[in-house]
Amino acid sequence: MSTILVVDDKDSVRKMLSQTLVEDGHEVDVAKNGHTAAEKAKNGRYDLILTDLKMPEMDGLELLAHVKKTHPETAVVMMTAYGTIEDAVTAMKQGAYDFLTKPFDPERLRVLIGRALENRRLLAENELLKEELANRMGYNQIIGSAEVMKQTGLLIKKVAGSDTTVLFEGESGTGKELFAAAIHHLSPRRDKAYVTINCAAIPRELLENELFGSESGAFTSSNARKLGKFEIADGGTVFLDEIGDMDMALQAKMLRFLQQKTFERLGGTKTYSVDVRVIAATNIDLKTACSQKKFREDLFYRLSVFPVRVPALRERRDDIPKLVDYFVNKYCAELKKPLKKVTNDALKLMDRYNWPGNVRELENTIERAIILCEGKYISPEHLAIRIPSTEEIQIREGAGLKEVGQHAQMKAERAMILRVLGQTRGNKRKCSKVLKIDYTTLFEKMKRYKIDYRQ
Repeated sequence: MSTILVVDDKDSVRKMLSQTLVEDGHEVDVAKNGHTAAEKAKNGRYDLILTDLKMPEMDGLELLAHVKKTHPETAVVMMTAYGTIEDAVTAMKQGAYDFLTKPFDPERLRVLIGRALENRRLLAENELLKEELANRMGYNQIIGSAEVMKQTGLLIKKVAGSDTTVLFEGESGTGKELFAAAIHHLSPRRDKAYVTINCAAIPRELLENELFGSESGAFTSSNARKLGKFEIADGGTVFLDEIGDMDMALQAKMLRFLQQKTFERLGGTKTYSVDVRVIAATNIDLKTACSQKKFREDLFYRLSVFPVRVPALRERRDDIPKLVDYFVNKYCAELKKPLKKVTNDALKLMDRYNWPGNVRELENTIERAIILCEGKYISPEHLAIRIPSTEEIQIREGAGLKEVGQHAQMKAERAMILRVLGQTRGNKRKCSKVLKIDYTTLFEKMKRYKIDYRQ
């Protein structure tokens, strides 16, 4: 049931309108002048206000301004005599939904009221969807209180208000796409399109078509004009994920676009100009790629006007419990399972693990654990992770850089602990202070690396 306020200085008009609207199932309130209506509208409980334009003291335009200032979501419909249609048009420019010319047909009134209320409902629904999207994709989804995350968040807030091109650097699974979405939703472009494209997921010969579009007949099977992502996102933001995988030939066209904000569709000759902010992300070292002639140096400098490094999960281990809580709540709700708790042993295991897949791997681990866990508590046996011993970590043929790095880190840590234990003559408390780790962590590492040091 919709709530409507009828405002008119004539008793007969208020009575007729109230009767008609009540018959249609609406809840109706009345006011005989603009001041009374403004006072009643303060609480914002009206879905629609139907008001006369010409009234003594406070007229319909003044009432409209008051309502739109305090409750812009309330629909306002003006009633006017034939000779004041120009004023009614002015009212629409100032935010009124529409106007009725007196005398009016009751059926015309019903149709107009129905449209105004439906429009209000759609606007409210749109705002809710925008808010939900912002929450799902934006800054609210970035969880972390570690110092490195605070610094990254500060950079995001500083750059969001500008049109500067941003380059996110970091390992896969660190959440670069969340930071990119946060920039868009914190920026003046938040109400415009936000378009993402994964440069690694689309075949190189099709990526140009996705970015810049094509004319009909540009290539085989192209029988209609296709708009590219930059054209679709005009006024908004385009996020180019894994830009390091972009073909060298396309990189040249990308450079030109960033410099001039113009492009031609494939198979076309007309130049189009758009206003688009570009945010890019990469999980490879683009400087190294430039030195290896796999990425254009001029494009790299154009993209990295404002570089932001997103830290790996192992660099912010203090955030693991918060992330675990978030994912447990998320997947218990999605999988329709009772809320579960994570045991201390499981948390300790996750804290010791290196997380090569970062936050994405942690999320997948928690989702799997909730599926496997039949009881109230998630234990280590529900986690698909295991800490390898030093003997198990060997440099196999064809090993990746992360595996080599993990092996080297463990060897270096073991050697460092042994050296400092020697310097402190086996005093473990002094050793932990020198190494700048707590006493418990030192014990865990000694156990893990099978260090049995005795004076």
